[in-house]
Amino acid sequence: MIYTVTFNPALDYIVRLDSLVAGGINRLNYEKVLGGGKGINVSIVLANMGIRSTALGFIAGFTGEEIKRQLITQNVDFDFVQLPEGFTRINMKIKADVETEINGQGPNISEAKQKELFERLDRLQKDDTLVLAGSIPNTLPDDIYERIMERLQGKGIRIIVDATKKLLMNVLKYKPFLIKPNNHELGEMFGVTLKTDEEIITYAKKLQEQGAQNVLISMAGDGAILLTAEGKSYKSPAPKGKLVNSVGAGDSMVAGFITGYTESNGDFEEAFYMGVATGSASAFSENLATRPEVEALLKTIR
Repeated sequence: MIYTVTFNPALDYIVRLDSLVAGGINRLNYEKVLGGGKGINVSIVLANMGIRSTALGFIAGFTGEEIKRQLITQNVDFDFVQLPEGFTRINMKIKADVETEINGQGPNISEAKQKELFERLDRLQKDDTLVLAGSIPNTLPDDIYERIMERLQGKGIRIIVDATKKLLMNVLKYKPFLIKPNNHELGEMFGVTLKTDEEIITYAKKLQEQGAQNVLISMAGDGAILLTAEGKSYKSPAPKGKLVNSVGAGDSMVAGFITGYTESNGDFEEAFYMGVATGSASAFSENLATRPEVEALLKTIR
């Protein structure tokens, strides 16, 4: 079974307008409300690809109910911890002459509710896959990723981590099955600017030396690189297409990788190309990737 965890879900209010005038009245020419968060996005794309998963995390208030309503319509299973107060945050993504994001804080999460999440995670069994993704709200301990991975050590669970900087570096000692930084995040971890594939590979190997089994580096329009635990490496250019919406593209790459890995019984090459195609399919669409979109792009990079 596949599980995803989103510690700080959100309703994304996405708007478009010709230009944003500070201090004035602005009128939109497009708006959409989408339930999301990195782990939830992974579960949605998995469902689009025909792969079942269960979305875990914390939900509160009327915004949390809307996320659940949307997931039901998208055939996504969930088992969220319901918080008694507050509401799931709202993120506003403004697309105008410049892109602006305003992200909400999220509700308070008590120790008792954290324990409920741990109890759900204790049900995972050997060969299950767990995706830990995204930021941590300020009401959770900074080491929540580490606590979860330490708790699940020795159970034979494949853990995929999609996080940045310190969050990611601190979990490498628990030997995650897969991590997915982008090339800029990879450079920031080591205080360098990476300009070539060779430099990216060199520093990705450093993450493997620190414990990561497989490292998938997304490079936006330049494609992606995968380094496997067996010492193999794969590179693919990005499929050609028009960037419509970059929100969720990285999460879609993770979902595509899981889909390819699952359907091929562990073939990393298949998983890699499926991941690249799925991430691009979301970037080229108003919504998250669907199977037909992915299959069409997959033919262009294989």
